[in-house]
Amino acid sequence: MSLLFTLATLIIVLGVLIFVHELGHFLAAKAAGIQVLRFSLGIGPAIRRLTWVRGETEYSISWLPLGGYVKMASAEEAAASEALEGGPTLQPVDPKRVFEAKPVWMRMIVILAGVSMNLLFAWAVYSVLAYKEGRQINPTTTVGQVVADSLPAGAESLRDLPVGARITAVGGKPVASWNEVLLNLSTAPKDQVAIQLDDGTERLAAIPPSDVKGRERLARSLLPYLAPVIGQVLPDHPAERAGMMVGDTVTAVNGAPIPQWYDFLVAVRGQAGVPLVLTVARQGHRIEIPVTPEGETEVLPDGTKRQVGRIGVGVAFDYKTEPYTVGEAILAGGSATIYASTQIAEMVRGLISGQVDRKNIGGPILIAQAAAQSAKQGLDVFLGFLAFVSVNLAVLNMLPIPVLDGGQFLFLLAEGIFRRPLSLRLREQLTMVGLVLIVLLMVLAFSNDIRRLIGG
Repeated sequence: MSLLFTLATLIIVLGVLIFVHELGHFLAAKAAGIQVLRFSLGIGPAIRRLTWVRGETEYSISWLPLGGYVKMASAEEAAASEALEGGPTLQPVDPKRVFEAKPVWMRMIVILAGVSMNLLFAWAVYSVLAYKEGRQINPTTTVGQVVADSLPAGAESLRDLPVGARITAVGGKPVASWNEVLLNLSTAPKDQVAIQLDDGTERLAAIPPSDVKGRERLARSLLPYLAPVIGQVLPDHPAERAGMMVGDTVTAVNGAPIPQWYDFLVAVRGQAGVPLVLTVARQGHRIEIPVTPEGETEVLPDGTKRQVGRIGVGVAFDYKTEPYTVGEAILAGGSATIYASTQIAEMVRGLISGQVDRKNIGGPILIAQAAAQSAKQGLDVFLGFLAFVSVNLAVLNMLPIPVLDGGQFLFLLAEGIFRRPLSLRLREQLTMVGLVLIVLLMVLAFSNDIRRLIGG
């Protein structure tokens, strides 16, 4: 993967998403009648040769490509924001059109417009991808694995659910796909979810509909059968270097038979750094492929860590595709956006509580590597990555840290409650604290990126 290609994908990702975010603030400010002095991609001093003025607004690209800003006319200028926003502009300020002259509710809309645009952008991308790719249906109802450790209370009867059993109905409703299994597990109306099997037996999970998290854990604990077929080989990973190919079927690891995908995962995860011999079936021939899994640190829900082996492959899903109508695609795009937002929020909560290792935090280098890898896998994968990062940007921007949109929203909320703005000095102090926190976070992200680069 060339450095030039990696840098190009990073520029595209950051450029598009920063532009989308700041465009939200810009359009909302213009609609509210607020004078916009500067629209900048990047922070800090503007690059003179990449700066031009149109109407009352200066458009520029600034030296630090780590964000962007819309500089609105203000009755008061904080030192911290002045440093980030490249200093004063030459345009005269209309006192009637300064930010503070507008009602609090209108200023809240302007502040929230950036993250709203990021979410709308992600929603649009996910909707287009859903319409293009259709609904992915997993046609099996055969149980491949029960993750006993994650089963919620009340579902103990499923611990010994036999692998290979076929589910015929859930909650009294017949099921013909794993999608229907998951849907009925989540929406069954009774306090006990009945799971019927093809041998005529029934298992009950005593989880009421009001226990949403319990139902979610139940759905995540039952996994469908997956054949041990390679559907993805990641570049620059052991599997690719060993010569594995998409379509290979793994039949054995070190001579031990592999009946399904989960057995293959277990065989690889427990052998970090240990040479393995994979037996694969390829176009009617049996091939033996030596490969050594790379070690990777995994953080468990209780905060403990363990080393697991990875070779950089993904399973081939034998899905059937059903087309979406435009309306269905829009709903699917909204669901995907909500799901991504929830996952990112849970990750942030885990980082704050210590349940997620802070070494997982990444900066521009990690984003560049991930962007380049997704781009090499095709336009659809790259667009999906772009949408996910857009949601990431929206969620992180709503953290209650001054300098970020979430912190500015809290300032306005306090102004609405107390009927007067917080003192400029207090806001400056809080903004400086927020700036320090952001700088520390950036230092941590860069140090993690560098550690990954040198193999730490």
